[in-house]
Amino acid sequence: MRPPNPEDANPIHQKADEGFRPAWWLSNAHLQTIWPVLCRRRIPLETRRERVELPDGDFLDVDWIGREGPIVIVLHGLQGSVESSYARGLLREIEARGWRGALMHFRGCSGETNRLPRSYHSGETSDIDWFAGELRRREPATPLTAVAYSLGGNVLLKWLGESRTDNPLRAAVAVSIPFELGTAADSMESGLSRIYQWYLVRKLKQGVHAKMANGSFGLPLSRAELDRLRTFREFDGAVTAPMHGFRSAQDYYDRCSSRQFVDRIETPTLVIHAADDPLMHSGVIPPPAERSAHVRFEVSPNGGHVGFVAGAWPWSARYWLEDRIPDFIQAHIEERDPGRDRATPEREVGDFPS
Repeated sequence: MRPPNPEDANPIHQKADEGFRPAWWLSNAHLQTIWPVLCRRRIPLETRRERVELPDGDFLDVDWIGREGPIVIVLHGLQGSVESSYARGLLREIEARGWRGALMHFRGCSGETNRLPRSYHSGETSDIDWFAGELRRREPATPLTAVAYSLGGNVLLKWLGESRTDNPLRAAVAVSIPFELGTAADSMESGLSRIYQWYLVRKLKQGVHAKMANGSFGLPLSRAELDRLRTFREFDGAVTAPMHGFRSAQDYYDRCSSRQFVDRIETPTLVIHAADDPLMHSGVIPPPAERSAHVRFEVSPNGGHVGFVAGAWPWSARYWLEDRIPDFIQAHIEERDPGRDRATPEREVGDFPS
């Protein structure tokens, strides 16, 4: 586990984004994190679902919004979906700007258990690689960008670092990233963060129970043994690692943490993060020496985890991410970059043993 380094944190705060100001009534990191989940009204959307068949015999469910225009791929967080409030808010803004949104559910997150024993994890980049390539094959001239949150953001940054210029994106945005997976897992075992761990591990176990019920779970793990798992490290050691070919939970964390890929990214990328994110300490944020020149970090002192709620009063809350993210995307959609309009060659990425 890498301890917090004050020398790493100082340069970050000196360059922190000045655009976000937390609502005075949500100045606490936990309140910023919880408010959008528990208190935001559900946003009505008219989405249409496409089932995309994968080369390995599994499938991805993609929820689309908008009928024409540039495409923004949206990747949700751990056990998220199109029902996640942050996803619905962004999809509404995407449609309002005349673009198309494609929320790619990770395997098993669309409300239907996936077919194969394997699932998804924080470093699984082959699905986004294949899906982005499929969109480029369908529409070679359409501007393509991506936005990802939390676990999805770790996947996105890792993929961008792996692929370098060999991807079809004009630009990307990643929000509230667990840059060091092991450190984030350990941080969730103390204080109020244990509540998030309890909730998320419970949802992960529900997904495994569903796979056990339909016969698609291939590990020698009993229901009783599954129910005894309490922490991310325990779950990842018993389920994630053996299911996806890692030696241990730590091997999974070491190989899949996005921090080691940030300096390799060559796609224009915005990273939005809050220094008070309750799911991890600020020492996990890569300092300037570890960042590619193509990656812009906007680190606010406050904002929680995928929170960033502003506004004068609770009844007029403003979800700042839904202004900042589309503004960044729009600037790059409107740029003409012939180099990124080329077809993406076939290649293997994120190919872990299974």
